[in-house]
Amino acid sequence: MSTQVLANRERRPQTKTGEKGGTPPAGAGGAGQAAHAAVDRYRWIILIGLITASIMEVLDTTIINVALPNMAGNLNATPDEIAWVSTAYILSNVIVLPMTAWLSQRFGRKRYLVFSISLFLIASFFCGTSKSLNEVIFWRIMQGAGGAALLSTAQATLRQIFPKEQQGLVQSIFILGIVMAPTLGPTMGGVITDKYTWPWIFFVNIPIGLIAMALIIGFLHDQPNLAKAGAIDIPGIALLTVGLGSLQYVLEEGKRDDWFDSPTIVRLTIVAVITLSALIAWELSPRNKAPVVNFKVLRNKDLTAGLILFLALGFGLYGGVFIFPMFVQNVLHFSPTATGLVLLPGGLATGAAAMFCGRALNGAKPLVDPRVLIFLGMGIFIVSMWMLGHLSPQSGEPDTRLGLIVRGLGLGFLFAPINFVVFAAIKGPEIAQASGLINLARQLGGSFGIAVLNTYISNQEAMHRANLVSYLNTGNSNFMARQAGLAHSFVSSGYSQESGRQASQHVLNNMVNGQAATMSYNDAFLLLGITFVIAVPAVFLLGQAKKAPAGGGGGH
Repeated sequence: MSTQVLANRERRPQTKTGEKGGTPPAGAGGAGQAAHAAVDRYRWIILIGLITASIMEVLDTTIINVALPNMAGNLNATPDEIAWVSTAYILSNVIVLPMTAWLSQRFGRKRYLVFSISLFLIASFFCGTSKSLNEVIFWRIMQGAGGAALLSTAQATLRQIFPKEQQGLVQSIFILGIVMAPTLGPTMGGVITDKYTWPWIFFVNIPIGLIAMALIIGFLHDQPNLAKAGAIDIPGIALLTVGLGSLQYVLEEGKRDDWFDSPTIVRLTIVAVITLSALIAWELSPRNKAPVVNFKVLRNKDLTAGLILFLALGFGLYGGVFIFPMFVQNVLHFSPTATGLVLLPGGLATGAAAMFCGRALNGAKPLVDPRVLIFLGMGIFIVSMWMLGHLSPQSGEPDTRLGLIVRGLGLGFLFAPINFVVFAAIKGPEIAQASGLINLARQLGGSFGIAVLNTYISNQEAMHRANLVSYLNTGNSNFMARQAGLAHSFVSSGYSQESGRQASQHVLNNMVNGQAATMSYNDAFLLLGITFVIAVPAVFLLGQAKKAPAGGGGGH
């Protein structure tokens, strides 16, 4: 054994076998020590590989959206049909996420990660070469299933291979990519679609994924003789698949099917409630010796509070990314390129805030209580929603850019501190379970956000339009004067009296529609802010992260 390896072992405090920061499990022998030392030496290279894979996965949830109209034309699909290209990916991703800890334990962390990246790349290639809508949807399902591990298993791995005193910086770097990717996705998708063709949105994954896979194969090692998962929990997997699949379908398709006016939505809602309730009961049952999802980890109040906060974060992150492009392109008439450019500074602000949090939380003892950073982030985010909730139809890029920068700062102060507190309270094999549940909460929060905001905006727009139209009558002198002035200007331009009157009514109608739409989006941004206000009490459930013991990351 080399002198360096012996030195590393001497610096590392001896803890109980299998604990974080401890020695390799008994029985691992020289192979376990070699794997442990190799991961210690190359952990920063492994970090690059895991972040690259994770960014690729998150990017695919938003980069595809701007290409859907082009795909619909090429594949002869309706808008409702082509939406399944996005729905299929999220559907399978949500189903697999809670199972990632079990799959990683059963097949080995490295093997499972490499398989997931391979599946993701194969599916990406066949998505780009598909000639029919059904082909694309099938391979998007495969892509989503492969992508689940690229977040949860990657995050759990980073928690296991880095010592606690480096977790603040490491998690901030990891989350930097996770938060910025959804923001940059639409911009990249628009550029690729405009300059090339939509299949390149999928083909671009291949070189990125190959780099990530090479780094993981070359430098990540599992400990030998680790305990494997027990018997396959077939009832749990079935209930999980049916329950989350039904719930995700309801969230994705509810708006298009008029929610509970649709018998399909009603039936699937009932199925989701029954099967998810049965899943929780079965997974917690003493008769289930090998649960596919270990809900017992929720007894940890820090994790439970973290899940609540990540639901709110998913709601705010994905909900905001969903409604902002719609607002500025449909109401303020920004071009896709301008939309992407106005989003960019907010993404950079997120990165700056995340790196600040990483430095503040890094070391054996954090410089700042992470709960203070979380409160600060929530306050900044609420302020940003107030700013975006008071825009007008005349607002320009500077107005929206400032609100987005403030929003980005708020998000940057949230993700890393919440992760830091939650994972500081989780030990051993529970880390992978917690990571899967956290990413599931974020994804479901985004699905709830998009579903709620989509319906909310439609309802609010109809209400605001009805209120505004009530003022357009002959008894309103301001309205009559404005209409007469518009009609006179059209007549002066060569219109007849009747056509001038009709043109003036058309202009006023467009003004009312624009104002009603603006007010509805304003309400939606304010709703996002209210969601964070409601989630504030969850911060009080979080414990204070104590001084981290020195030592290397165990569990390699």
